[in-house]
Amino acid sequence: MESTSNKTCVIIGASHAGVNCAFNLRKEGWQGSIKMYDADPYLPYHRPPLSKAYLTSDDGLDRNTSTSLSIGLLKSKEAYEKENISLNLGVKVDKIDPESKSITLESEETIGYDFLVLATGARPIIPGIPGLKEANNVFPLRTATDVMNIKSCVADGNIKNVVVIGGGYIGLEIAASLKKLGNKVTVLEREERILQRVTAPIMSSYFEQLHKANGVDVLTSKNVTSIEHKAVSNTVKCQDDSSFEADMIIVGVGIFVNKELAEVAGIEIENGIKVNAQAQTSDASIYAIGDCTYHHNPRFNKYVRLESVQNAVDQSKVAAASICGKGSAYDTIPWFWSDQFDIKLQMVGLSEGYNEVIKREETDGTSFSVWYFKDDELLAVDAVNNAKTYVFGTKFIKDKLKVDKIKLANPDTPMKLGELKLDNTV
Repeated sequence: MESTSNKTCVIIGASHAGVNCAFNLRKEGWQGSIKMYDADPYLPYHRPPLSKAYLTSDDGLDRNTSTSLSIGLLKSKEAYEKENISLNLGVKVDKIDPESKSITLESEETIGYDFLVLATGARPIIPGIPGLKEANNVFPLRTATDVMNIKSCVADGNIKNVVVIGGGYIGLEIAASLKKLGNKVTVLEREERILQRVTAPIMSSYFEQLHKANGVDVLTSKNVTSIEHKAVSNTVKCQDDSSFEADMIIVGVGIFVNKELAEVAGIEIENGIKVNAQAQTSDASIYAIGDCTYHHNPRFNKYVRLESVQNAVDQSKVAAASICGKGSAYDTIPWFWSDQFDIKLQMVGLSEGYNEVIKREETDGTSFSVWYFKDDELLAVDAVNNAKTYVFGTKFIKDKLKVDKIKLANPDTPMKLGELKLDNTV
């Protein structure tokens, strides 16, 4: 690799993707300057626990410090200093100028770059529901500040009724956490079932029953049309004329990709910032990684946009290697997880396009898995309290092995490759 000692790599975004990219650059031999910028004032932290462990913990978060978070830092402050990574927090980037290879900060300061990495992530959708902006105690959950505000509100002791708008994984995780804190929680989902866009009906039914068994009201086909603001509470009104009292409203209806900087800079956009197998955008000097990207997955031979820590970490490695002139290409199997009450769901693959589902009940009576097929091709596996099946599902997808569906559905068949693999596959 040619010397990079006089070069600068700027990274916009200091969450999982950006932080991992910075440290991977050093591992790959980058000798030049690394400058990171993020509008979040807190030292970069793990995000998955926000809707789970941190929300239900007794630990607080000092609003006046960026040195520690009880949910865990991605890296210590000293680690950035040791690797000579300039971490600029609470700083907003206003503009990218590809021609001059520079970015402009909100302060109007201009920073030059040789390579630029966009790890801008996404932000919560706040729907234009009449009355929502004026309502009391309305929160999304995407950042440490969001969860800190929710915890502070709950700690005041005036929250009795919580309405969660949106029955996706984030909405359900928040609902489970707030229920654990003793609140009355109602989930309102506008589709016919929860998790409708991401999983099969059998999984939707399972999680609906799980929440109901734990005292959460889960209501589907509930399209929220307005919020009536009262002195200390709100009334959430739906299209079917039903209404729900809410001292707190959690909005979990999806995310917007933070693509505006790239868009204004003339970088190609398609359902996110479009990148090639090296995480490179339409501008050869600019890379993009993480939730904001629209990238090709060779395992499934299609372009996808993934919201997962795993994808952010994998793309950060690819981008760092490519910037350092080393051959690297994105080739990974997506995986995700969700914790709700005492249930751990592990997911691998992409189920979109499935035309057959097989549920496998394990003999222990507490775990099961759902296998998604397109004809004979295994696309994805959802494993509930079943890490072993998750591992084997990953193996089947990675090696493109054919599954004996009859044996798979029989819980007496051991979860072993030799038992479940069709004889005519290698």
